[in-house]
Amino acid sequence: MEAFLVSTGIVALAEMGDKTQLLALVLAARFRKPWPIVAGILTATLVNHAGAGAAGEWITRVLSPEILRWILAASFLGMAAWILVPDKLDEDDAPKALRFGVFGATVVAFFLAEMGDKTQIATVALAAKYHALLPVVAGTTLGMMAANVPVVFLGDKLTRRVPIKTVHAICAVIFAILGLLALFNVGHLS
Repeated sequence: MEAFLVSTGIVALAEMGDKTQLLALVLAARFRKPWPIVAGILTATLVNHAGAGAAGEWITRVLSPEILRWILAASFLGMAAWILVPDKLDEDDAPKALRFGVFGATVVAFFLAEMGDKTQIATVALAAKYHALLPVVAGTTLGMMAANVPVVFLGDKLTRRVPIKTVHAICAVIFAILGLLALFNVGHLS
């Protein structure tokens, strides 16, 4: 349960002001069809985070616990720093055509936007830390949905009210704590 709850909380906080949250806002404004957008976000996130979680699980089988501890500590501490860098939506990331409909455009845009993104890297690290693929993927997916679905339905009204810098600072502290716990071998790594 810890893996699920930590994964949900970290990703929900990390997504605030993230490029994919901005993408959700662009999709909602452009297409004005929230349900296919939400379904597309869910599909893209499940596929992306399942792959990332599987990579995290694989890493735990390949690396020794000592090496894994150092990599996890560095990953979480790196995430703590990276989360403080604000994301911007590049024009290249905005969906341009409806060749595959609203759902398809959302799946493709979200999947590509998540490649190498903070939440994907966090999913790899969390799966490696907890050795719990399904709870981590379920948690990171729920966190992604918790951050993006309100944006799809409420749009820019919501994003203007959320203190993004504060949310990012809280998330950075959580990642730093996880990094220090991994560094000092506290938790599930032994």
